[in-house]
Amino acid sequence: MEQIYIAGGCLWGVQEFMRHLPGVLKTEAGRANGSSSSTKSDYDGYAECVRLEFDSSEVTVTQLMTYLFEIIDPYSVNRQGEDVGEKYRTGIYSESDLHLEQAQAYIDAREDREKIAVEVKPLVNYVPSDDEHQDRLTRFPNDYCHIPLELLHKYRK
Repeated sequence: MEQIYIAGGCLWGVQEFMRHLPGVLKTEAGRANGSSSSTKSDYDGYAECVRLEFDSSEVTVTQLMTYLFEIIDPYSVNRQGEDVGEKYRTGIYSESDLHLEQAQAYIDAREDREKIAVEVKPLVNYVPSDDEHQDRLTRFPNDYCHIPLELLHKYRK
Protein backbone atom coordinates (compact mmCIF):
# COMPACT_ATOMS: atom_id res chain seq x y z
CA MET A 1 0.00 0.00 0.00
CA GLU A 2 1.27 3.48 -0.91
CA GLN A 3 0.20 7.00 0.07
CA ILE A 4 -0.14 10.18 -1.94
CA TYR A 5 -1.81 13.49 -1.11
CA ILE A 6 -4.03 15.13 -3.74
CA ALA A 7 -5.28 18.71 -3.65
CA GLY A 8 -8.03 19.60 -6.07
CA GLY A 9 -9.94 22.48 -4.51
CA CYS A 10 -12.49 21.81 -1.79
CA LEU A 11 -11.59 18.47 -0.24
CA TRP A 12 -15.19 17.29 0.15
CA GLY A 13 -15.64 16.58 -3.55
CA VAL A 14 -12.10 15.35 -4.10
CA GLN A 15 -12.52 12.77 -1.33
CA GLU A 16 -15.91 11.62 -2.61
CA PHE A 17 -14.58 11.24 -6.17
CA MET A 18 -11.29 9.55 -5.27
CA ARG A 19 -12.75 7.08 -2.77
CA HIS A 20 -14.52 5.21 -5.59
CA LEU A 21 -11.54 4.81 -7.92
CA PRO A 22 -10.13 1.37 -8.67
CA GLY A 23 -7.12 0.65 -6.49
CA VAL A 24 -7.91 3.32 -3.90
CA LEU A 25 -8.18 1.56 -0.56
CA LYS A 26 -8.72 4.44 1.86
CA THR A 27 -9.14 8.21 1.84
CA GLU A 28 -8.78 10.87 4.51
CA ALA A 29 -9.52 14.58 4.23
CA GLY A 30 -6.71 16.81 5.45
CA ARG A 31 -4.30 19.68 5.05
CA ALA A 32 -0.96 19.45 3.26
CA ASN A 33 2.16 21.54 3.71
CA GLY A 34 0.96 24.07 6.24
CA SER A 35 3.08 25.01 9.23
CA SER A 36 0.72 23.96 12.03
CA SER A 37 0.13 20.56 13.58
CA SER A 38 -3.48 21.44 14.40
CA THR A 39 -6.68 22.45 12.63
CA LYS A 40 -7.32 24.97 15.42
CA SER A 41 -4.81 27.56 14.15
CA ASP A 42 -5.34 30.38 11.68
CA TYR A 43 -4.62 29.70 8.02
CA ASP A 44 -0.98 28.60 7.83
CA GLY A 45 -0.36 28.06 4.11
CA TYR A 46 -1.87 24.59 3.78
CA ALA A 47 -3.67 23.16 0.75
CA GLU A 48 -6.88 21.24 1.34
CA CYS A 49 -6.09 17.69 0.26
CA VAL A 50 -7.07 14.07 0.41
CA ARG A 51 -4.64 11.41 1.61
CA LEU A 52 -5.03 8.34 -0.56
CA GLU A 53 -3.88 4.90 0.38
CA PHE A 54 -3.67 2.99 -2.87
CA ASP A 55 -2.52 -0.29 -4.35
CA SER A 56 -0.01 0.60 -7.08
CA SER A 57 -0.61 -2.75 -8.78
CA GLU A 58 -4.19 -1.58 -9.44
CA VAL A 59 -3.77 2.17 -10.01
CA THR A 60 -0.63 4.12 -10.89
CA VAL A 61 0.30 7.68 -10.02
CA THR A 62 -0.09 8.49 -13.72
CA GLN A 63 -3.65 7.16 -13.64
CA LEU A 64 -4.37 9.13 -10.46
CA MET A 65 -3.17 12.25 -12.28
CA THR A 66 -5.55 11.50 -15.14
CA TYR A 67 -8.41 11.15 -12.67
CA LEU A 68 -7.44 14.41 -10.94
CA PHE A 69 -7.42 16.27 -14.25
CA GLU A 70 -11.00 15.09 -14.84
CA ILE A 71 -12.27 17.04 -11.82
CA ILE A 72 -10.14 20.21 -11.77
CA ASP A 73 -9.41 23.21 -13.92
CA PRO A 74 -5.65 22.62 -14.16
CA TYR A 75 -4.98 26.22 -15.27
CA SER A 76 -6.70 27.87 -12.33
CA VAL A 77 -4.52 29.39 -9.61
CA ASN A 78 -5.91 29.21 -6.07
CA ARG A 79 -9.44 28.54 -7.28
CA GLN A 80 -11.71 25.63 -8.15
CA GLY A 81 -15.36 26.37 -8.85
CA GLU A 82 -16.68 28.93 -6.37
CA ASP A 83 -13.90 28.19 -3.87
CA VAL A 84 -11.24 30.89 -3.96
CA GLY A 85 -8.06 31.18 -1.93
CA GLU A 86 -4.60 29.69 -1.54
CA LYS A 87 -5.96 26.70 0.39
CA TYR A 88 -7.91 25.67 -2.74
CA ARG A 89 -4.82 25.38 -4.94
CA THR A 90 -4.23 22.15 -6.81
CA GLY A 91 -1.29 19.90 -6.14
CA ILE A 92 0.27 16.52 -5.64
CA TYR A 93 2.30 15.91 -2.50
CA SER A 94 4.19 12.82 -1.46
CA GLU A 95 7.02 11.56 0.68
CA SER A 96 8.04 9.39 -2.30
CA ASP A 97 10.39 10.92 -4.86
CA LEU A 98 9.11 8.38 -7.38
CA HIS A 99 5.52 9.59 -6.95
CA LEU A 100 6.63 13.18 -7.50
CA GLU A 101 8.68 12.22 -10.57
CA GLN A 102 5.71 10.36 -12.05
CA ALA A 103 3.32 13.24 -11.36
CA GLN A 104 5.71 15.77 -12.89
CA ALA A 105 6.30 13.50 -15.92
CA TYR A 106 2.52 13.39 -16.47
CA ILE A 107 2.39 17.20 -16.53
CA ASP A 108 5.55 17.55 -18.63
CA ALA A 109 4.15 15.17 -21.29
CA ARG A 110 1.08 17.35 -21.85
CA GLU A 111 0.98 19.84 -24.71
CA ASP A 112 -0.54 22.43 -22.35
CA ARG A 113 2.18 21.94 -19.68
CA GLU A 114 3.17 25.63 -19.68
CA LYS A 115 -0.33 26.65 -18.54
CA ILE A 116 -0.78 24.02 -15.81
CA ALA A 117 -0.97 25.39 -12.26
CA VAL A 118 -0.86 22.05 -10.41
CA GLU A 119 2.06 22.05 -7.98
CA VAL A 120 4.12 18.92 -7.42
CA LYS A 121 5.98 19.07 -4.12
CA PRO A 122 7.32 16.89 -1.34
CA LEU A 123 4.96 16.47 1.59
CA VAL A 124 6.45 18.31 4.56
CA ASN A 125 3.42 18.41 6.84
CA TYR A 126 0.02 16.74 6.96
CA VAL A 127 -2.84 17.31 9.40
CA PRO A 128 -6.07 15.30 9.16
CA SER A 129 -9.21 17.41 8.92
CA ASP A 130 -11.71 17.46 11.76
CA ASP A 131 -14.37 14.71 11.80
CA GLU A 132 -17.03 17.05 10.39
CA HIS A 133 -15.05 17.21 7.11
CA GLN A 134 -14.38 13.48 6.78
CA ASP A 135 -16.55 11.78 4.14
CA ARG A 136 -18.68 14.93 4.07
CA LEU A 137 -20.45 14.32 0.75
CA THR A 138 -21.14 10.69 1.65
CA ARG A 139 -22.94 11.88 4.76
CA PHE A 140 -24.44 15.06 3.24
CA PRO A 141 -24.76 14.46 -0.52
CA ASN A 142 -26.54 17.77 -1.14
CA ASP A 143 -23.69 19.95 0.20
CA TYR A 144 -21.87 22.18 -2.26
CA CYS A 145 -19.26 20.63 -4.51
CA HIS A 146 -17.33 22.20 -7.39
CA ILE A 147 -17.21 18.86 -9.21
CA PRO A 148 -20.18 18.26 -11.56
CA LEU A 149 -22.43 15.48 -10.26
CA GLU A 150 -21.95 13.32 -13.35
CA LEU A 151 -18.19 13.29 -12.69
CA LEU A 152 -18.58 12.96 -8.95
CA HIS A 153 -20.46 9.69 -9.40
CA LYS A 154 -18.69 8.43 -12.54
CA TYR A 155 -16.65 5.70 -10.81
CA ARG A 156 -19.00 4.71 -8.01
CA LYS A 157 -18.70 1.04 -7.20
